[in-house]
Amino acid sequence: MTAQELLKTEEAISFVKETFAKELASQLHLSKVSSPIAVLDGTGINDDLNGIERPVGFPIKALDERRAVVVHSLAKWKRVRLQQLGIEAGRGLLTDMRALRPDEDYSPIHSIYVDQWDWEKHISAEQRTPEFLQATVERIYEVLKTTEARVAAEYPEITPVLPGKITFLHAEDLLAQYPTLTPKEREHEAVKQYGAVFLIGIGGELSHGEPHDGRAPDYDDWSTETATGYYGLNGDILLWHPVLQTSFEVSSMGIRVDKHALVRQLALRGCEDRQELSFHASLLKDELPQSIGGGIGQSRVCMFMLRKGHIGQVQVSIWPEAVRAELAEAGVGLL
Repeated sequence: MTAQELLKTEEAISFVKETFAKELASQLHLSKVSSPIAVLDGTGINDDLNGIERPVGFPIKALDERRAVVVHSLAKWKRVRLQQLGIEAGRGLLTDMRALRPDEDYSPIHSIYVDQWDWEKHISAEQRTPEFLQATVERIYEVLKTTEARVAAEYPEITPVLPGKITFLHAEDLLAQYPTLTPKEREHEAVKQYGAVFLIGIGGELSHGEPHDGRAPDYDDWSTETATGYYGLNGDILLWHPVLQTSFEVSSMGIRVDKHALVRQLALRGCEDRQELSFHASLLKDELPQSIGGGIGQSRVCMFMLRKGHIGQVQVSIWPEAVRAELAEAGVGLL
């Protein structure tokens, strides 16, 4: 890839990010705020993801060598920030999250560097419903469609492919339809059919005794039973990637745990001791607002909008030399 082509790609990435962030803030009534790259260890604020990933940590000399960790995401920090900033119900915050996940396996859609639009919105207790979750997802999907249309107008080589509406499915539905397939294979089949899917119920055990995918127990609510008899007020936005020809996750989001769901989920995961941590104690004392929130991958959205087949084409990260050589031989230049 020539220097001129690299610069053109960088300009296109900026166009996608600026367009999407502006539309997202408008649709969800979000205010842009600053965010940390690291938080103090032992507070319960860092995201545990699937519970096995190791955060990057370091001692702080000026704090008597107290340990800090680079964030995995800002799922819990944002909720605390809503309370600190006094953000009223119906409004929220948006921030650029930068994280390191050194335990991530390299792939065309994964690197050890993570960049997300992290957002969180203050809601009422009455809005902790599947209907409100769905309405919020539909607003985010409108942002995706608007961004794709504007990218296509700016770069004529891009042809819009997103369907008019996003389809809502529960992980239990996919299990019933494709009982012999793996979770990722189920996603592939569903998104190939519909083009855009919001898959509900990520984290809790399904009828066969296993979750569709892992979620930490202390941010998304994946255990509340709904009127449909299913469980979960969270999910993933999945799109059909026209270059990769596969299901492509761009966002994980959900209504956050209230104190009842927190106690239930900590017990289900055998980590009731977390109730003593500052974040969890505040939530149990009703000091934090009810909220809905999520992370939307910036590089993932750029990959989709610019029709790139490798995440290294839209972000600067660390790659094995063997990967660089293989991609270069295939004519794929990394930033």
